[in-house]
Amino acid sequence: MNEQAQTPRDLTKPQPATPPEGIALIRPGLINWSAFLFAVLQSACSAFIALNGVRLLIGVGAFALASGALKLADRIHIDAIRIPMMLLALFGSLLNLVVLWQVWRLRQRPASAWRQKPVPGRKIASEWLQFALSVFTLFLLAAEFFAHRILFGNR
Repeated sequence: MNEQAQTPRDLTKPQPATPPEGIALIRPGLINWSAFLFAVLQSACSAFIALNGVRLLIGVGAFALASGALKLADRIHIDAIRIPMMLLALFGSLLNLVVLWQVWRLRQRPASAWRQKPVPGRKIASEWLQFALSVFTLFLLAAEFFAHRILFGNR
């Protein structure tokens, strides 16, 4: 009854909004971020659905071109194209290995210890990936060289 008998002067004052007992206040920022999160999830789902169609198109195209690809590979697999491409790959991978060796050698020198900063793990991982890819390229070049000799002889 006390609340009903308020004076008009009390009604003009802004009353703080208090939630009923047992209900916590929900911050609007939390609602905004959750809406953003669900929008991102929905976009990801849409992207996967769209990519599914692209994968189907690529698969159908690959199947259609499979018979013609062998003829094209025979035409491209001539010495005028194969040998320069192999030399370019050999030169690139050897250059990459020399540069990596130089970086690692200079990093280990005592004279450069005073200006060394700790190398980030991401950079070390990148260097090892480059090393692995260069060695893998050399392995593939050797495999192609010997396979070509076995399959085609001196041709």
